[in-house]
This record gives sequence, structure tokens and C-alpha cells, in this order.
Amino acid sequence: MLKEIESLLKQYWTWLADNTSLRVVEDYVEITTPLLDRHNDCFQIYVKIVDDKILITDDGCTITDLEMSGFNFNKSREILRNSILNGFDINLIDEKILQTLQPKEKFGLYKSNLLQAMIAIDDMHYTTQASRENVFKKEVKSWLTKREVPYESDKTFVGKSGVDHKFDFVLSKSNCPERLVSSLNRPDKFSAQVVAYSWIDTKAKILNGAEAYAILNDKSSVSKTVFDTLSAYDVHPIRWSNNVETNNLLVY
Repeated sequence: MLKEIESLLKQYWTWLADNTSLRVVEDYVEITTPLLDRHNDCFQIYVKIVDDKILITDDGCTITDLEMSGFNFNKSREILRNSILNGFDINLIDEKILQTLQPKEKFGLYKSNLLQAMIAIDDMHYTTQASRENVFKKEVKSWLTKREVPYESDKTFVGKSGVDHKFDFVLSKSNCPERLVSSLNRPDKFSAQVVAYSWIDTKAKILNGAEAYAILNDKSSVSKTVFDTLSAYDVHPIRWSNNVETNNLLVY
């Protein structure tokens, strides 16, 4: 088993090397990777030697592309963006450029960190209202309505940070805590982090024993990371395909 996995890893490294290309662009070397953005274009980064260190940057492409798509960084999104960058130890220059200056021996680590930060910020496109108001959310709303469950849609809470957080549904019954429900049509690590942050900030402000739930569209497979991220911050993940889990949401 171990030798077989080692062989597969070598195949992956070979594939990664074969599908990575280099090109000189002025003072930089452009690295085109096989990792894809939401347009199915390859992520590209730029590197150059600065004295005895190496500068690694996206040249502002990630945030510029978001803004050209109509995405605006409001206060809440700026907090999430900064949290992503801090987590990967990447700097933000002129509100556009993602970059880091590191010793040469750390190139591999920070090349990976920059790419992960670019992927996570690129995924912020899916937090736009147009994307959130989707067929899956309407499906959940229809499910609640048919069962005559009292709920409010798109209710906003002010978190401890002063940032507004909107939850897709808020369920309540007499003498029972509120249930703040988010519906994730495209559940991935980033969307789970968004829900977790919203709940942490909201929970710190409200004192009524409310609970948080995330209904996951699992028509496609959902990674264990999503469940682990939500559960770690006391957000109850619910598989949409699991009737027992969804019905338990209503039992109070």
C-alpha cells in the first residue's frame, strides 16, 4: 500500500511539473500553474530575486478580476479578505496586490501560500448576493413553507465587530432558541469559513441561546473539511439529502 501511494505521489509531482510553465516578463518570471480559477483559466504568479530574498506576487490580478466582475469589498468582505491573507502570511499592497518577500529557501512554502490565498479570494465571488439568491435557497424556502415552519428570510444581525451578518432563514418557536440557518449551494472550505465567521461574530453579541445551522447542498460530494470547519465553530452541518437531519432541524 505504501509503495503504491508513493508511486502515485511521484506521478502527481511529474504531472505538476509537466503542466507548469515559465516565461520571462520584464523583471519577473511568470509561473503558469495547472490550478484553475472560476473562469477555468490557470492561476499565474510572478517571482523575482530581490537581494538575497525572493518576491512572490500575483501582480494584482486576483482582486482586479473580482472588481471587474462587479464585486465590491464592503467592510465585512474586507475583514474576510484580511483574515485569509493573515492566515497565509501574505501582504496586501495598494489594496490590490497580493505578495510576500521571503528567504529563498522558503520559496516552496510561500508559493503554495500565495496560490491558496489567491484561490480563497477568487472564491469570494460566490459571496455576492446574486450568487447566494439561488435555486437551492428557494428549494429550502419551499421545504420550510410546505411544513408550515415559521421563519424569517434574510434576517440581519449586528455582530460584536459592528459588521452586519445576514442569515438565509431564522426559525423560532415559543420558549425555544432561535435557529440561524445558512443554505450553502456550493459548500466548500471558504463558504464554511464565511458562515463560521458570521456565527462567531453574531454569537458574541446575542445572548438568547441561539443556535446556528448550515444546510449543505450535497448533490455533489462535500469534503470532510466543510463539516469539520462548521462543527469546530458550533455550526451544525445538515446534509440536504438526509431526511432525518433536515427534519431534526424542526424538532423543538
